[in-house]
Amino acid sequence: MNGHFRKELDHIKQMILTLGTFVEERVQMVDQAIESMDRDVARRIMEKDYEIDQMEIDVEEECLKALALYQPVAVDLRFLVATIKINNDLERIGDEAVNVAERVLVLAKEAQIPYTFDYSDMVEKAKNMLKKSLDSLVNTDLDLAFEVLTLDDEVDRINREAYVAIKKAMKQLPEGRGMGRLINMLLIARHLERIADHATNIAEEVIYMIEGDIVRHGNL
Repeated sequence: MNGHFRKELDHIKQMILTLGTFVEERVQMVDQAIESMDRDVARRIMEKDYEIDQMEIDVEEECLKALALYQPVAVDLRFLVATIKINNDLERIGDEAVNVAERVLVLAKEAQIPYTFDYSDMVEKAKNMLKKSLDSLVNTDLDLAFEVLTLDDEVDRINREAYVAIKKAMKQLPEGRGMGRLINMLLIARHLERIADHATNIAEEVIYMIEGDIVRHGNL
């Protein structure tokens, strides 16, 4: 039974890593869509969301089956519990990618205004956080997981800067023209910030998996 259980754990780990790869691809597509307001890329993100949804269901079912059949304890139990939560966060990142794609489609159709916001730094940091969180999972790297937690503050800072800058631009628009465009720009920043938040959640679960310590809500 132990040999079968080890194979099942390896299978589950491969499944969650495959899901992680799919999600990373979606976030890379988000970068492309934002940079050029590419409607085709945005549509592909939305059309392929079902793939991530199905994979999330498959991973959860495998984890629950392993819990029921083998009743694991200690580190194996923590791995399965953490994987279930990481699985959910990856699916939520996929959802946020769809949210950004929806905003891009709206912005691509709206009239231009004399204001833009550069998302490149925010996107790069969010992508980096996701990569590091998944690498920490692959390599059970505690230091890398903690590094992700520190990076979240930088994305939060950019999100606040976006809010202040876009709010200022709203006040400068004549008769409120272009207000909808600015709101959609603000929402993109918010969705990117949420991607970074979910990457942070993944890193926190890796820490729990390795150490057994719960570090959510600033409990370091």
